[in-house]
Order: sequence, then C-alpha cells, then structure tokens
Amino acid sequence: MSDMRILVVLPVSEEEAQELKETAPQATFMFKALVKDPERIAMTPEFELTDEEIATADIIIGNVPAARLLGGACLKWIQLGSAGADAYVKPGVLGEDVRVSNSVGCYGPAVAEHSFALLLSLMKKLYRYEDDQRAHVWGEEGNVSTLVGASVLVMGAGDIGEHFARLCTAMGATCTAYRSHVPAELSDSYRAAFAHTIAGRDALMEALPSSQVVASFLPSTPETKRLADEEFLAALPRGAYLVNAGRGDLIDYVALKEALEIGALAGAAIDVSDPEPLPEESPLWDVPNLLITPHVAGFWHLPKTRKLVFLRAKENLAHYLAGEKLVHEVKR
Repeated sequence: MSDMRILVVLPVSEEEAQELKETAPQATFMFKALVKDPERIAMTPEFELTDEEIATADIIIGNVPAARLLGGACLKWIQLGSAGADAYVKPGVLGEDVRVSNSVGCYGPAVAEHSFALLLSLMKKLYRYEDDQRAHVWGEEGNVSTLVGASVLVMGAGDIGEHFARLCTAMGATCTAYRSHVPAELSDSYRAAFAHTIAGRDALMEALPSSQVVASFLPSTPETKRLADEEFLAALPRGAYLVNAGRGDLIDYVALKEALEIGALAGAAIDVSDPEPLPEESPLWDVPNLLITPHVAGFWHLPKTRKLVFLRAKENLAHYLAGEKLVHEVKR
C-alpha cells in the first residue's frame, strides 16, 4: 500500500482530506479540488488534471471524464461521486479488472424534492403565475390539480424514487413502482411508499392508463432508451403529468412536444435532456406547459449531498483497503 496513489477530484475540505489520509496512511494522495468551505459550493471547483496524474492513479475518488480514463493503466478502482455510472461501464472505457462503485443513496432527498417541486408547479400552474407576475398581470389561470387520490407511477424505484414516492404518499397519492425486476424482499420504508410494484413492459403499459402522474428516475440502458415514446404517451390518461429526472434519452421528444401541444398531457417537466446541454435552437424551449431545468436536481446544489458523497467515498476506501465488499459496487 505504500506505493498506492489515490487521485481525489471530489471537492473536499482540508479536514476531510486529512480524514482520507488517516484512512489510507501509507498511500500517496493527489487532491485536486480542495475547498475552504465545502458547505457553500454548488459546482466543482475548476482545476487542471494532467494525463500523468490519471495514468498513475491506482484509485480515483470522484468523476474524471470517462474519455480521459482510457489511458489509466494503473487504475484498479474508481469511486464515483455520481449515482449514475453509464459512461464508465461502456465497453473499452475501463480495463476489465477495474472496479467501479457509485454514490447511489446519496441523492435521494435532493433529486426527489426538486422533482416534486416541478410536479407541484405544474399541477398548481405556478409557472404561469410567475409569467403573469413578470408581465404585471393580475389574473386567474384556471383549474388546478391535486395529488389527493391521484395514482402516481414511479419508474426507477431506488433511493430517489422511494424518496419521491414518500412525498407523494404524504400528499394523499397512491404510488406504484416500476422496476426492472420485483425484489424478493422489500423494506418497511419501501412498502410505506409504494402500494404496488410492477416489472416488464407489458405491466408498464397496463399501468399507464390509470396513472395521473408518471415520474422517471431510470438510468440509461438499451431497454430505457426512448421508452417514453408515442405509444407510451398515448396510453396515459388525458391531463396526465410527466416528470423526468433520470436520463434524457428516456423520452421521444417529438412525441412529447405533440402531446403537450394538443393538450393530451397537462404538463411535463424535465431536468435532463438529450442532448445536454439542450441546444438554444431546440423547439422544446417554447413547448407549452413544459418546465425545463438544466440537470441541476442533484450534483452539489444541496450541500448535504456532497457531504453524503464524501462519507460514502471514505467508507468505501476503508472497505477496499480491508478487502471488504464495496457499498454499491457496479456490476460490469
């Protein structure tokens, strides 16, 4: 372990850097994002990262751009600061023996609350009243919707999805979870959040006609790409709402634009797009009843999130050095 080199691109304070050093006292650390007050940062501090630093790192803590890892000959394990690992598990990005773990479980409150706020803004037409305020207009925008008695379909019922479902359940909704498979055992908190759990496209299509709200936190996989297509959107009841804070390639945007323009959907909100950033000339910017935020539900905008990610990295570093199981290791 004395010749082990650990590259840390996760923003950490000097105190947190010391904690990592104490966890791996024989290792050589390269800290690239030291910050004086990590509780006030919203974005990762800018820093220069050389090819040599990447190539000589045995361990990386944080997200180095996947394209730059192709030359990481020494890399044995990367602890991602993100929940998603899509870009890092693509063929050819990492050596076959490189282990990958992510920060699933750290983003639940941040992404769920952002998505819930978008949903309520749609249902109560708050975005229209904001436009009226800017135009100095005192008027009414018509009927609104409620979550009381609503059926909410949560696609991707992991940590984020469960947090979102608990918020909806507290408002009087009934939530159904859509997952890639139905687990044999369900936690008490999961059972409290979801009344039902379904899996498979057939079950999904059967659930759509009775779902007033669909919220997706799905990762990007071949099975989820353009899953929300014309058939999917047409299956929803008229006046339904769609929220996507998972991955941008879930939605067929031509179909979404049409569904919103003809009033088949009451509203939609996206925190992710395909491509990202959303081009200035994209027609989505002007689609009625569509709220767009620039992939900001997660990241470090909620200071607690960065702290949770740091604690996960520290925990997994200890596990790795002890030869123990990593928390949320990604199957490759």
